[in-house]
Parts: sequence; structure tokens; C-alpha cells
Amino acid sequence: MIKLSFKFLLYSVFAIAPLIANEPVKHYEPTWNSLSNRKTPQWLREGKFGIYTHWGVYSVPAQGPNGTWYSYSIYNSPNGPERKYQEKTYGPLEKFGYKDFIPMFTGEKFNAEEWADLFQKSGARFAGPVAVHHDGFCMWDTKYSEWNSLKMGPKRDVVGELAKAIKKRDMKFVTAFNHAENWFFFPTTNKNLDCGDPRYSGLYGPIHAPNEPLSKAFLDDWKNKIFEVVDKYDPDFIWFDFGLSMINDKYKQEMLAYFYNNAEKNHKEVVVTYKYHQLPPGAGLLDWEQGQESELTYYDWITDSTVDSGKGWGYVKGLGFKTLNNLIDNLVDRVSKNGYLLLNVGPKPDGTIPDEAKALLLGMGEWLKINGEAIYGTVPWIVAGEGPTKLGKSGEFNEKNDLHYTAQDIRFTVKDNNIYATVLDWPTESVLIKTLGLIGYNQALYPAEIASVTMLGDDKELKWELKKEGLKIEPPKTKPCDNAYVFKIVRRQPF
Repeated sequence: MIKLSFKFLLYSVFAIAPLIANEPVKHYEPTWNSLSNRKTPQWLREGKFGIYTHWGVYSVPAQGPNGTWYSYSIYNSPNGPERKYQEKTYGPLEKFGYKDFIPMFTGEKFNAEEWADLFQKSGARFAGPVAVHHDGFCMWDTKYSEWNSLKMGPKRDVVGELAKAIKKRDMKFVTAFNHAENWFFFPTTNKNLDCGDPRYSGLYGPIHAPNEPLSKAFLDDWKNKIFEVVDKYDPDFIWFDFGLSMINDKYKQEMLAYFYNNAEKNHKEVVVTYKYHQLPPGAGLLDWEQGQESELTYYDWITDSTVDSGKGWGYVKGLGFKTLNNLIDNLVDRVSKNGYLLLNVGPKPDGTIPDEAKALLLGMGEWLKINGEAIYGTVPWIVAGEGPTKLGKSGEFNEKNDLHYTAQDIRFTVKDNNIYATVLDWPTESVLIKTLGLIGYNQALYPAEIASVTMLGDDKELKWELKKEGLKIEPPKTKPCDNAYVFKIVRRQPF
């Protein structure tokens, strides 16, 4: 009887094994009903922080408050400072157009391994390039355009090289697409300029009248380029700029279904981000450009921001950079409110990353080595934080480069039995965390619940007292790091 049961068990295991192996994967249809039930990948919920790069032909002139829009400005604002700079430096636009920068976009020092190594040392868990910007120049080996980085400029498959280097380091791979905006970026009906010459339509876009709706051929090209990148480089994360709002629903649905079904086939989690009013809720992850939520939200979101002090995105000569303190404070603030950060770096035309940007990224990495426990793998708490410094309303472009948080500004995250209270400036005296006070039915902690309080990087037990006004903690005598400081409050069962 025992032998029979054992044989039956073996038979059952071998019988159902093929069924488990061939278990059907979820299939997405190109409809909003099918697409609007996406979950954020666990790797993103745990990783929190990533880096992407704006590197392209616009890195050559490297001018203007928004360097990636240089080509738009010189063609559409004849009296603007960018046009004046262009003609003073390179001659009349009729003689020297944007396409003529491509041979100067050499990338001779581009090293995907060095970039990926820097991104990993910065503490990023996902990274990648802008695959194509508004200017129409593709940064990969594409069959859909002669105007690409393998055939021109650097003569390198930039997306392909970065995909290999980034994935090799166990980071998730990001690709960003801005090519919908190419439709309006250049005045293609102006026959006096090269953008009005059909020979260059592969770069400047098809010739069409202002305000003319996007053509089927343009939409097909938009979709096919994304499909090609998905097929060739298998990204984990696709980011879209505001131009996604110009794309017809049918094309957006087909694009998303293709990407999501490809991920299901490969048994991987992926994400698509979008700006406000571009996709239905649940079809992707909401992105606030250089902004964030002002309070804790019950949905998660992401910010794309940049290390430079303006809106340069690409490399811009003399633009300046944010401070490390600002970058770290904003990362902590976003994570406490159920957000993530995608931070941009703009390399130079030769493929090197500016020293100032390198220093900032390495500084973030050093901070995360000590304090990453309060970021990676955490979730928001019941409140985001407390303190006198207010950000302002939620939304895009509300990131303040000159915002200075104080030692009374505190942000919370939790993991397992721990509460992490990050103080956004060094406390020169005892810290009172008011949110944790004994306030009747709003009581957050019981006195017997606190097992220990330490500061990450110092790790010695600190003196503390839980009273009505809050949790009072005596900080260490010396700083374990710079910029932001994390109290780790370990909890136990109080009864």
C-alpha cells in the first residue's frame, strides 16, 4: 500500500509538472480595460532611486536655460538668445543647421562600462539613456532612420552598449522616449532652412503644416521605434515625456500591450511612466517632472529631476549644479511620501560625465552606503513627516533648489519592526519627534514598544524618552555622515 502511494505521488508530480511549466501568462489586450490594472514592480518599490541620461546632438552647442530645446529655439525664435548665439558662433542658420552639429557629436570618450559603474556606485537600482529626444536623433542601431548614433556622430550603438553594461551590474534598464514631440519641434514648411528640405525629414520630421494632426506614417514610425527597442534591448522601464498626450489612444494601447506582453513572456516585471493626463490610472506610473507630492499619497508615483541647477537636462556650459544636500533631502522627502526618484545627468559631447555631476552621484552613493537601510525596501509610514518647512502644492516643477530644511524637518519610512526618522539637518541639541508623542487615541508608540534607538552610521544606543510632547532623542556627539541623519527606532511587542 505504501509502495502504491509513493508511485502514485511520483506519477502525480510528473503529470502536473508540464502544466506548471506551461502555465499560461497573463495576456494584455490593447484596450484600457485590459491595460489599466498594472502593479508597480517590486524591484521599483524596493529600489526607489535610479539615473538616466540626456546625451545627444544638443550636447554640442550646450547652450540655453534648457539645453535639450536648443534646436527648437534656434528655428522657432529668430530673435532669441539661442539663435543669436548660433549665428554668431556658427554663421547663418541657412548655412549651418542643427544637422551640422552631428559630426561634432563625437563621443570619442564614451565608455558604457564607466557610466554603469558610476551609476552603481551612486546607489542607483535602475538606469539608462534617453533613446531619442525631441530632435529626432536616435541613440541606437535602428532600421527606421539613417539619423542614428551608429551611422553618424559617435558611430556607436549607445542604447545597446548601456543595456549590456547596466544589466551586467544587476540594475534594471531604463529607456526614455521623447520622439512624439518631433512633430512640432521644427518649422518644416520653411523652405529657406534645412528643416524644410525633404532630404532631412528623417531627422527634422515629415514636412507638414503647423497644427496639422499627426499623420499615420508618423504614428507608425513612433510605435515601431519603441517596438524595436523593446525587441533588441528588453528594457525594464520605459519613460515618456509630455508628447505622449499627442499620441492617438489606439497607438498608445498597442504600444503598452506589446511591452507588457513581452514582459509576461519573459517572466519579468516592467513599468511605464507618464505625465499627468496621458494615460488612464493604472496603465502606468504617474511621473512629476521636477516636482513631487506635498503629502503622503495612497498611490505611488515617481519624479524625474536633474543634477543641474536649472532645466538643462543635457549638458549646458556654465549652468551650475544642485547641492548634494538638496538631492539627498529631495530623495528622502519623495520616498517618505510613496514616491521614487529618477535623476538625470547630462554628459558632454565627447561622452564624459562632468566632474561636478560625478561628485554629486558619488556623494549620494556614500550617503546611501550609510543610510540606505532607511530608503531601500522601505514603505511609507502612516504620515510622511513633520516640520516647519513646506514644499508647496503637489505637481510638476515644484522642486525648489534653494529650499533649506531644518533639524525639525523629519521624514518617516518603515521596514519590518523599524521606524526610520530622517532628520534633514544636523541636530545640535536633543530632537523632539512630535508625531510619536503619547496623544490619546492618536498614540503612535507605546513606551514599552521601543527596544532601542540608534543613528545609522553611529549604531550606539542613544538616550531617549517618550512623553506626551513626543519622542525625545539625544543625538550622537559626532556626525556619522553629512546632509541627512537617520534615527533607527527598533520596536518590539509591548505586551
